[in-house]
Amino acid sequence: MDKILITGGRRLEGRISVSAAKNAALPIMATALLSAEPLDLENVPDLADISSMRRLLQLLGVEVTHKAGEAGHMVLHCPELLSTTAPYDLVRRMRASVLVLGPLVARAGEARVSLPGGCAIGTRPVDIHLSGLEALGAKIELDGGYVHATAPGGLQGAEYLMPTVSVGATENLMMAAALARGQTVLMNCAREPEIVDLAACLNAMGAKVKGAGSERIVIDGVEALRGALHRIIPDRIETGTYAMAAGITGGRIEIDGADPSLFGEALDKLRRTGLALDATETGMVADGGGARLSGVDVMTQPYPGFATDLQAQFMAMMCVADGAAMITETIFENRFMHVPELHRMGARITVQGSSALVRGVERLKGAPVMATDLRASVSLVLAGLAAEGTTEINRVYHLDRGYADLERKLRACGAQIERQA
Repeated sequence: MDKILITGGRRLEGRISVSAAKNAALPIMATALLSAEPLDLENVPDLADISSMRRLLQLLGVEVTHKAGEAGHMVLHCPELLSTTAPYDLVRRMRASVLVLGPLVARAGEARVSLPGGCAIGTRPVDIHLSGLEALGAKIELDGGYVHATAPGGLQGAEYLMPTVSVGATENLMMAAALARGQTVLMNCAREPEIVDLAACLNAMGAKVKGAGSERIVIDGVEALRGALHRIIPDRIETGTYAMAAGITGGRIEIDGADPSLFGEALDKLRRTGLALDATETGMVADGGGARLSGVDVMTQPYPGFATDLQAQFMAMMCVADGAAMITETIFENRFMHVPELHRMGARITVQGSSALVRGVERLKGAPVMATDLRASVSLVLAGLAAEGTTEINRVYHLDRGYADLERKLRACGAQIERQA
């Protein structure tokens, strides 16, 4: 099993190109199931999760081709569905696989999808996905670890108030409603930029989606969707991660392709630590200023609040900040699993329920550590970049789910980092 070795203590300086957003690309890839015409996607990231979704879509009948000589250019074409079953063996690898449920029911009137797996950061139930589809007229049965949804007469537009904000349910129901008869009104929707990007792709395909990015989304169903060309937005989580790599090492990194407008509250929180973040003609620059950052409290919240996917990285940065920081996690109940590993590196963190008090230390020390999920993995990379000595990170396959060419990008900025089999 691969591991990553980092010899820390180096100030990072250089330029990194940010990849496209995995969390935007995955639902957009699923929209190919809604149309018999080709969906042409630009800027698709080269990640393990993308490969998992591609394999699942191919099993369902989607033809996937890549434009020669154009990295990240993918064409998905589903002239007819070959299957409406998403099997456990594929779905267990990645939670986002449940996003095929809505499109399959909308197009075929039936879907049999295994209950999903993914990172061990909480239960993340799919009940909102299912109750939303029931509101649209689908009949839902759970049997043998599978969701069996049927709507032989097609889906019917309806009003549905989500009991809690859910990104995945918002996406699934948007896609399902695109082909439903009549108008669907979704309330208490997620407002993430990835939702807005999905709506833009659906509308390019001929859907009628209004209000994406707000709490109320209105979808007027159409009989069929056409093919389209769409470019995936840049990854705000990867951008924030590399910005914090500059912060934790006191360095300066130019992040090409970044879009600061996608950050929400996180932009202000990062700046309050003393990390300078400024827009450039090609993206943004993150400058740690060669000085120790200040402790800042954060609480994760649905967008535009501080993203839960940045919490572990922010905690790593606070481990060497001046003062203390209270970090409160409100989205996932098990998202402090990186804390014991940071303790091994000399961090001072006290966890009480859903909050962690981080008292900054002068420096961390390299140690053997183990990754538990995607964002925990990269938080250990950040800690290793700032630590004295060598850090050995095990179970790094999580990283490949969300960060393309991580070692190469960091080496280009002066990091001493390598992967070993």
